[in-house]
Amino acid sequence: MAAVLVVAMLAVLLVARVGRLTADRARARTAADAAALAGALGGRPAAERLAADNGAALEQFTVVGDDTEVTVRTGDARATARARPRGSVATASPRTPDSPP
Repeated sequence: MAAVLVVAMLAVLLVARVGRLTADRARARTAADAAALAGALGGRPAAERLAADNGAALEQFTVVGDDTEVTVRTGDARATARARPRGSVATASPRTPDSPP
């Protein structure tokens, strides 16, 4: 009986850990996207602010040409995103087949 209880407790702990990691990954992706877009328009201070507003810490901020790339961390998860300001050759906004080039 005690062994069953121990196994059940370990299973609960494992499910909780996996759930937290999954939530951290989603939060990190959201924060990275927001920070990259903000950084493309407002530089590093804007990227740091948006990362923090989304519960993450900005770990890396790089600008190469029109591209702004950021890496953020939240909990045990990291995410990287890249964006360009509107009007550049490519933008971070999604395009549909009907969108003009």
